[in-house]
Amino acid sequence: MQLVVARIGRAHGIKGEVTVEVRTDEPELRLGPGAVLHTDPASAGPLTIETGRVHSGRLLLRFEGVKDRTAAEALRNTLLIADVDPDELPEEEDEYYDHQLVDLDVVLADGTEIGVISEISHLPSQDLFIVERPDGSEVMIPFVSEIVTEIDLENQRAVIAPPPGLIDDSEAVVASARDAGAEASEPAAAGDADGEDDVQKDVP
Repeated sequence: MQLVVARIGRAHGIKGEVTVEVRTDEPELRLGPGAVLHTDPASAGPLTIETGRVHSGRLLLRFEGVKDRTAAEALRNTLLIADVDPDELPEEEDEYYDHQLVDLDVVLADGTEIGVISEISHLPSQDLFIVERPDGSEVMIPFVSEIVTEIDLENQRAVIAPPPGLIDDSEAVVASARDAGAEASEPAAAGDADGEDDVQKDVP
């Protein structure tokens, strides 16, 4: 399975380095020296990472064969795509990759169907399930242990215990994932729908 793990930003310096917008919680694994990545557009790759370093809080990468600023700038906005084993799991307990959670049925403890997870929204403060309800509306479910009580991958469902008003038809918090991201935090770049993060259930 192929997953977007980063997007190349602007060139840095004159020796071929580029800034990178990371879209994975495992940059050491996905974006380490020697990693070979597919690209979108495909004509830009594949690219092999030669070096990587953090500068002023940003990850900088240099790719084999990219030796100057002109070549680096030509890669701007290219998506970096890694091959990932679909059965691979995050190292930490209670962490999941987005692709494991998307399309899970969301139900109450008594089996009442709420909807289906259509997207994971990664905000600075927490992760949200964007759940598409049977009527086509969307409700945002915070991925915290007091609300999401069980992730059952075998039966493809997420069991929730929502507080009053979270999913009630009369008081549902309904919004599109795009609106949620824009209103909650403009700088939020991680967790783009194109990318893939491992998601950790927050414990209050």
